[in-house]
Amino acid sequence: MNWIAEHAAAFTDALRHVVSSTGSFILNVLVVAIALALPFAGLTLLENVRPVSEQLAVEPEISIFMSMDTPRERSTALAAQIRNVVQASESAGRLEFIPRERALVLLKDKTGLSDTITALGENPLPDAYVLKLSGVQNAADATRVEMLASKLKALPGVEYVQIDSAWVKRLAALMQVLRLALLFLAVTLGVVVVAVVFNTIRLQVMTQREEIAVSRMFGATNAFICRPFYYSGGLLGLLAGAVALCAVALALGPLNNAITEFARLYASEFRLVPLAPLTQLGLLSLSAGLGLIGALLCVRRHLARLP
Repeated sequence: MNWIAEHAAAFTDALRHVVSSTGSFILNVLVVAIALALPFAGLTLLENVRPVSEQLAVEPEISIFMSMDTPRERSTALAAQIRNVVQASESAGRLEFIPRERALVLLKDKTGLSDTITALGENPLPDAYVLKLSGVQNAADATRVEMLASKLKALPGVEYVQIDSAWVKRLAALMQVLRLALLFLAVTLGVVVVAVVFNTIRLQVMTQREEIAVSRMFGATNAFICRPFYYSGGLLGLLAGAVALCAVALALGPLNNAITEFARLYASEFRLVPLAPLTQLGLLSLSAGLGLIGALLCVRRHLARLP
């Protein structure tokens, strides 16, 4: 009960100092909130984009071109070997054989160069297979596709193998870069928050130096003197985190209006949603912890200098 009473008295003392300097406290809260709003907004954006990137199921194609001198019977018989290689690689997909005659027709239809191709006199295209894989969602799966392509290229009669999964690796790499950039931004602005709280508590300690000296004369311990400053720093960080979260939530409204119009062009209903309650609670705890760290560093340094 004594411990609870001491902390209650320290919290009340911290509130009393906050009320006595409401204007400066609100300004400090706004400064810290602005610093916290940027990483909070970045985390909100990443958390909304991450499920979309993870659920993005693509079907990269592997085109397997046979040698020009490979007989048709040998080309068609290669389908069984291709399926065996795909199964051994723990992959799944659809395999389609495209004879050279059909490939020539498709080339004429898509390019509109039928007269030029006819002038060649003979079909320049080989027999080919098109393997459409499923379940490729990240960079690890894309790497597995590249290994599968190298195995297919080693099959007899295969001259060239072309894959289309590089963009999956680019997407995963981009997400990793965004995470690292957000982490760097969060660490940098976290240092800014600690510095702001440090300076705020320092001014408070200097203002109350006579009160601290009198308290020491009556036998007050350093722990008793420090507690109100700790609560002031934690309260500053907590309120700044709450203001930052509210600002990010309010900004989602106009952003969603613009995103909705853009998403309709791609027949999508993508919208930005606020962070989960547990995540918001964790961010509030983190911001309060940064305020407490700033107060802790300041009080220990300046309290030792006071007589």
